[in-house]
Amino acid sequence: MTKIEYKNRYSDTYTFTLQEDGDILWEGEFKHCRFAWPNVYKDAYQQYCKDVGSKGGHPMYVDDFKIKVHSGTYGDAGHWIPSEINEKYASLVYSDTKSISMVDPPGGPYIASDMDMKYVDEAFKGRIVSSFVRKETGYLIQTYGEFDHLQDRDIIGGII
Repeated sequence: MTKIEYKNRYSDTYTFTLQEDGDILWEGEFKHCRFAWPNVYKDAYQQYCKDVGSKGGHPMYVDDFKIKVHSGTYGDAGHWIPSEINEKYASLVYSDTKSISMVDPPGGPYIASDMDMKYVDEAFKGRIVSSFVRKETGYLIQTYGEFDHLQDRDIIGGII
């Protein structure tokens, strides 16, 4: 079992222990941390698709919508001017406060969803963060392997 000690810029020490299933147990002091929760776009995107479809149009892909719903420009006086998509649908986007997508203790390390854990230590290279589960001593960082998707050979008729 791989166990790494990490000392941040404030000399706080954290331990990262690779579990048998590939998840990583992150232990240490977590006072004054910043956290983030993932955005949920489902309601906003569904309403957008209904609105566009009712006019005979074809909606943009959800990944493009996620960018546009937060977009806008700055006017001449430096004030924010929301895009049409932002103005209509941003209020329907909300945070899933039951899931954690980022943990950032003072002094680091900053760890977020979709991040390769090699940035904490090369021993964890290829372990990609999917989510966090609060534990008594810290957080269980749920991960997946960088190439795990290639193991499901039935998805496109067999990748060999």
